[in-house]
Amino acid sequence: MKTLDAKLARIRAGQYTPKDFIIADAKDGDMAFGCATPGQGPDGKMRPLSDYRNDMRAVTASGLADIMLMSLSSAEVLQSKGVFAGSDVTPAVRLNDTTDIWQARGGVFPSRPARQFRSARLDRVKPVADLGLFSVTFYNDFDRDHAMLEAYATFRNECEAAGIRHFLEVFNPQIAVETDGPFALYNNDMIARCLAGVSHHDRPVFLKASYNGPAATEEIANYDPENLIFGILGGGAGTTRDCLELIHQAEKYGARVALFGRKIYQSENSVLMLRAMRRVIEERIGSDEGVRAFHGDLQEAGIMPYRALEDDLQLTDELLRDNA
Repeated sequence: MKTLDAKLARIRAGQYTPKDFIIADAKDGDMAFGCATPGQGPDGKMRPLSDYRNDMRAVTASGLADIMLMSLSSAEVLQSKGVFAGSDVTPAVRLNDTTDIWQARGGVFPSRPARQFRSARLDRVKPVADLGLFSVTFYNDFDRDHAMLEAYATFRNECEAAGIRHFLEVFNPQIAVETDGPFALYNNDMIARCLAGVSHHDRPVFLKASYNGPAATEEIANYDPENLIFGILGGGAGTTRDCLELIHQAEKYGARVALFGRKIYQSENSVLMLRAMRRVIEERIGSDEGVRAFHGDLQEAGIMPYRALEDDLQLTDELLRDNA
């Protein structure tokens, strides 16, 4: 049994301990950022996709992540090379690429309301992964939200036919949305409402959404924990303190999963960042102490930190700073 399935079983049974916290490494950036995904090399040019995939190999070999989320093309390459053979890490594929994740340089897509779109064919996914991600965004707009939910219903039917499990991602809109009250409460209600009529045969194995603060996180995490395991998504890279404080606060208020992409890959070292995340959750240390330990790991590995320690200890996210 993969670590993911063992942890999910214990969480659903009400037997959660910090060692059961699930971490997914989101290495599906090529479906959002294109050629810019691997980042710049020392020469200022974009590195090849093979560098990005080599990082997937290193993270998988470390055993520190429970899920490796990839594009279908990356999953095919890594499976063909036996990267997941005998591994406890569960491979997963992004199954839709809504327009609000299109991050082409010079593009304007995130400034427009999202539309559903799917590149990956489920019959091509099944041979390399039995788990995938589907994402939605709610706007409090009848036509847009209806279209999102129609697409999700169609997708669930296709998943059942293909024998593929999924987890659901709910983005915060990247444009202004008008709600009669706090957006976080509207979003929680839409999440709960959209899954209420879904059989356990078709439900997501867990949910991930933006961290909208302690109260909103606690509400959705405690709503139906046997059937709706709540997790958080990472967003931009930020400082090391931002990363560790986010996972600390989210777990404290009921999240049991974290799916981070840029916060892992754009750190000095993905494996050491995952170790720092595990340390904060499992050893119950503060995010500030976690940053200091991370810098110690970098020094021991001979890796130059991107920031001075005092700079890396800063919380740049206002929501995290207000609740630290």
